[in-house]
Amino acid sequence: MTETLLDVRNLSRRFAAVDALQGVNFSVEAGEVHALIGPNGAGKTTFIHHVSGALQPDSGSVHFAGRDVTKLSMHQRVAVGMARSYQITNVFLGLSALDNVALAVQGRKDSGSSLRFWKPASSETAMFEEARSYLEQLGLDQRIDTIAGNLAHGEQRALELAMALATKPQMLLLDEPMAGTGPEESAQMVELIEKLARHVTILLVEHDMAAVFRLADRISVLVNGRLICTGTPEAVRANPEVRRAYLGDYQ
Repeated sequence: MTETLLDVRNLSRRFAAVDALQGVNFSVEAGEVHALIGPNGAGKTTFIHHVSGALQPDSGSVHFAGRDVTKLSMHQRVAVGMARSYQITNVFLGLSALDNVALAVQGRKDSGSSLRFWKPASSETAMFEEARSYLEQLGLDQRIDTIAGNLAHGEQRALELAMALATKPQMLLLDEPMAGTGPEESAQMVELIEKLARHVTILLVEHDMAAVFRLADRISVLVNGRLICTGTPEAVRANPEVRRAYLGDYQ
């Protein structure tokens, strides 16, 4: 029996004369990769902003792990088990890969870090060992001491995922993780997401349809702020309304 981890109910948001979201009902089951797709301007980023807490809806609610989190801020939602990556890589470019992830570990409530500013950061052995383990999971074990600004774009994306994992999320919100990557880096990112999916629930927003249909257990399609279809990749691919609105000739 599946457990609903994320439950979005009748979510609506209007900007001036634009109905960005119109009564969206959406759920993510624990353990699945659920992809949200749609054409540019469909409302996907607006939706993710509401799930992550960056925006508040005009009406509707967001429930996570059985709790109403609609009024919680972004950092409060991280504390209850959500972690988000962004379309644009969001790392500290002047710090090493290890220091980036160590900061994410340190910021977690249950990390056990002393946060004593008179104590050298290097003495936080457990914190740095944990940070190192996340980098190893993401294939960055040879780049631990590299300054983040010197990493390739795909490596920066992987570093951002390591930082997200350091918050020990129940669910990862991945906002276009393949954005700006070349074919080789995209293939590597798909493999990383497949590995992550064994351990954490994933909500994926992505334009790379080959990646979406390879990774997703279920797919939802958003068009003009409305959810027009949710189903397995096979059902979505065959849906005439989806093909007209978005997929076109994708096979």
